[in-house]
Amino acid sequence: MKAFRPAFTIIEILVSVIIISFAILFVLKIHSENHEQIVYITQRNTLAFQDSLYLDKESLRYHKDHKTAYDVLEKTFKITEQESREILKQHSSDIFTPEEIEILPPAGQPGPSTIVNEVMLKGKQSSIYSHFRLEPF
Repeated sequence: MKAFRPAFTIIEILVSVIIISFAILFVLKIHSENHEQIVYITQRNTLAFQDSLYLDKESLRYHKDHKTAYDVLEKTFKITEQESREILKQHSSDIFTPEEIEILPPAGQPGPSTIVNEVMLKGKQSSIYSHFRLEPF
């Protein structure tokens, strides 16, 4: 009869465990990086929704001012609920509006001119938004 060799030696088992450990560590590292990116994107989207509270035309009047969302929206909307007022007063941002830029059509060609106004918001994360207005011929 033939003597059978053991299925795996201790060295083979250790090498396979090390290879599997590295594979698992790599997968966990990728998962944690993806989780951090997902959290960042989620926070950024939430802040973008909050920034939309400051994009009314009234916000173009403010330059180097610290305003709450309620301060900006109270002239445009009638906010009667006390709870809504308190929530809007909790969100604040520094508003910067540089001078408007006028973009003219090329020389000798008729066309409308464009007025560009920027609104820069400084808060948890800074954002820049632009208002475009077409002027008639």
